[in-house]
Amino acid sequence: MFLKLLEAVLKTGNRMNVGTNRGDAHAFKLDTLLKLVDVKGADGKTTLLHFVVQEIIRTEGARLSDADQTQSSTVNEDARCRKLGLQVVSSLSSELTNVKKAAAMDSEVLNSDVLKLSRGIENISDDLRLNEKMASDESLEKFSESMNKFMKMAEEEIIRIQAHESVALSLVKEITEYFHGNSTKEEAHPFRIFMVVRDFLTVLERVCKEVGMINERTVVSSAHKFPVPVNPMMQPVFPVPVNPMMSQAFAGFQGRPRYGSGSDDETASP
Repeated sequence: MFLKLLEAVLKTGNRMNVGTNRGDAHAFKLDTLLKLVDVKGADGKTTLLHFVVQEIIRTEGARLSDADQTQSSTVNEDARCRKLGLQVVSSLSSELTNVKKAAAMDSEVLNSDVLKLSRGIENISDDLRLNEKMASDESLEKFSESMNKFMKMAEEEIIRIQAHESVALSLVKEITEYFHGNSTKEEAHPFRIFMVVRDFLTVLERVCKEVGMINERTVVSSAHKFPVPVNPMMQPVFPVPVNPMMSQAFAGFQGRPRYGSGSDDETASP
């Protein structure tokens, strides 16, 4: 679902920027997701993210209901599809719970904690060697024997933790390069990519609730489908009819370069 959302944003951005140097983009930085709510329609309330969410819930709803949405679809059928689609999009936040947890972590603190554990084991080892030299009775010998067993287990565990840390940071670098194209710019804050997605998920949850309320009002106030104004010179972004309220709000954006992701060389999310 996250990849579908990225694809929808990319298609929408290309359509809005058609005819410009940004109109044929192949990727964008994840930071752009946080800017979607800054691009607003003619009504001053509906944002680009509202529009994208509406289109995804239509396509996902039609797919899940196994029914093609046509101009002759009833209002109830359309509403049912939208509810199904909205449930799928809304579940994205719960699916990416681990991303939220990762965003709350600090890579420097993680590395520092691992180093403290390693040094702590070394200090205990030094103390044990000192005690063994001074040991003269049976009780101290038993203590040393017990601690040596613990030390062997602890040292092996520390090695495993350090290996896990190395693998985890390597995977973070890999996913950063996949979504941002260049991980060297994020070396100072390697977990920032998770913060961006976490913040976006917070915004997405709010927008999903608002879209749900918009759709409920549409069902109540509309007993028939309104015609959707479409520029005949442009191919549709999505294979299903768009929500009339969303289309009217963003009718003025078609073909206008109002959407971007930063500098031209900053690309990533495929």
